[in-house]
Amino acid sequence: MDLNALRLFAAAAQAGTRSAAAQRTGVPLPTLSRRVRRLEDELGIRLLERGAQGLSLTPEGKRLLADAGPALASLAQAGERLHDEAGIAGTLRISVPPSFKPLWTLVSDFGRDYPAVRFDMFVTDRAVDLVADGVDVSINVVRDGSEPLRGRTLARYRHRVVAAPAFLDRHPVRAPTDLAELPVACFRTRTGAAGVWSLGDERVRLTPRLATNDYLHLHQVALSGEFVTELPPFLAEGPIREGSLVPVLEAHPMPSREVRVIVPETRWTSPLVQQFLDTCAEVLPGELKVSDQAIDA
Repeated sequence: MDLNALRLFAAAAQAGTRSAAAQRTGVPLPTLSRRVRRLEDELGIRLLERGAQGLSLTPEGKRLLADAGPALASLAQAGERLHDEAGIAGTLRISVPPSFKPLWTLVSDFGRDYPAVRFDMFVTDRAVDLVADGVDVSINVVRDGSEPLRGRTLARYRHRVVAAPAFLDRHPVRAPTDLAELPVACFRTRTGAAGVWSLGDERVRLTPRLATNDYLHLHQVALSGEFVTELPPFLAEGPIREGSLVPVLEAHPMPSREVRVIVPETRWTSPLVQQFLDTCAEVLPGELKVSDQAIDA
């Protein structure tokens, strides 16, 4: 089996189109297409199919990518580690939720510590297919107990209900039930369901005037004084310290959330992946502003 053709097939599968794969690999599009077709001819099976949304893997293509992808990544990293004193090198493909700012600083610092590492960030709020999407490390934030336990838990934290002082002057909030009558901005779930906040032992069903799946948007509208909302601590702490936001209903804490990481089974042994996970476990709790809630792996 032609190793270079296998590499080009994996690039096309992960990029979604042959043209994108050609740009990513620097191989001319006609050459890339020809090599992938030859690989299919050699194996006697179709690996990729063209659809309205771009390329998709056939069942046989998925199996080949699952088996060959990690091996190709390991070979590439082995060559790069020869030129890196720390032995940590290669491309790390990470999926991460939108607006997850703690990882931005961590990635920058990790890149300075290990200059032979390159990052390929995939920002999404959906569950990823680790193999088809070519992801080495998937960072997920889930409400405690809301999903079956998968992967390694790196940290726990709680969101905080916040509002601007001017908003609270107009709309005092003394109990969770007060929120049902106020202008509330909520994080939009994947299903688009109306917001329900669990505050201590109480559950409050809300009719949000704004729903968005971007916490930076919620951060902005809270600062503007338009809405009361809930924010992760890494977005809330600075404005609370400066006085531009005020915590609300602190006696009724929101549920704990877990930062979990999922890694394909074949990538757990990668020195690059292991070093990145160890760094996340050490650094993320502080970046989340919840160092007291850090947990062991």
